[in-house]
Amino acid sequence: MAGPLNWLSQIASVTKFGLLGIPQRRGSVAAAVIGIAGVVTVLVGVLSIAVGFLRVMRASGSPDIAMVLRSGADSEMVSGLSRDTTRIIADAPGVARTPEGPLASAELFVILSLPKRSTGTDVNVPFRGVERAAFRVRDRVKIVDGRMFEWGKNEVIVGVGAAREFAGLDVGHTLQTGHFQWPVVGIFSTGGGAAESEIWTDATILQGAYHRGDSFQSVYVRLNSPAAFDAFKDALTTDLRLNVKVMRQTDYFADQSTMVTKLVTTLGYIVAILMAVGAVFGALNTMYSSVSARTREIATLRALGFGSGAVVVSVMLESIVLALVGGCGGAALAYVLFNGFQAATMNYQTFSQIAFAFAVTPQLLVQGIVWATLIGLLGGFLPALRAARQPIAVALREL
Repeated sequence: MAGPLNWLSQIASVTKFGLLGIPQRRGSVAAAVIGIAGVVTVLVGVLSIAVGFLRVMRASGSPDIAMVLRSGADSEMVSGLSRDTTRIIADAPGVARTPEGPLASAELFVILSLPKRSTGTDVNVPFRGVERAAFRVRDRVKIVDGRMFEWGKNEVIVGVGAAREFAGLDVGHTLQTGHFQWPVVGIFSTGGGAAESEIWTDATILQGAYHRGDSFQSVYVRLNSPAAFDAFKDALTTDLRLNVKVMRQTDYFADQSTMVTKLVTTLGYIVAILMAVGAVFGALNTMYSSVSARTREIATLRALGFGSGAVVVSVMLESIVLALVGGCGGAALAYVLFNGFQAATMNYQTFSQIAFAFAVTPQLLVQGIVWATLIGLLGGFLPALRAARQPIAVALREL
């Protein structure tokens, strides 16, 4: 055990001398630490957009809710269903029922153009017409301000996300679309989810306002249980009267989130890699400065019997310590700046805005610190080799 203990003691001694010399190199050390912190902050911040958006989309779905669209449609925007079709869907096996009837809501989905509160720029906002069963199909809907709209009137309620992000959606305000005015009478929450970015009204009134006749674009159905989905789907897809696409609500929103999350994640890694290259060069500069300033010290230690391996490991450890300081600082800054930050982005499947909050998760923080550690390893490797390979006699003559 003497050999390994002696080697570890050598590493500890050389590392200690290196860390104690940081104040003499504080300029280059600060630059490296700040550079690594910047990489981690940007990486975690950008990826928190994707995580937050995905969290909202996942919160939108429930395994015992099914969606029915026209066959071939990948979103409500390009779907279309007749009244007769919606009635057949509501009567299908597996649909939950109450004394008032089946829990199936035929719905209409259109787009409004409203200004964002933060920029004043007009963006697309989802405007949904629902039937009475919608509030039993989506049982997490809760009015948090104002009141429910009255059926048969052109009143609207808005999701908490839409009210926060888009101008003109406060209770008491009135929306103007064409010749129609829509008083905002309430704000609702669904416990998180895409519906909180929408405006809701009576589907019959919305059909008349947009000249949609008696057509719909989707049907939302609450099933007796998640296990009833297959029977429900088979009944509809084998019915020769229908030409529909049936999916779980969870699967639909997972598909809806794919494009945005892939785009944001890809951009986040590209930016982080470009910044990481600069941070690696910063770490190289710092560690080369460290080795240069300690040339005689390292040579003296090696002359006294310290192994070259101990020198390599100690320089690498110093680089990793500095990287971890930067990484932890960057992760903490990302959490403070981005976690819970409210924003809205385009859902490219529906070309409408989705309100969400950035989510800096523990997994993202760990990922950022891992990136910092890798930068430290890359930045310390070449300087460590240089320190170990210096001829002792030459190094001792260095001034």
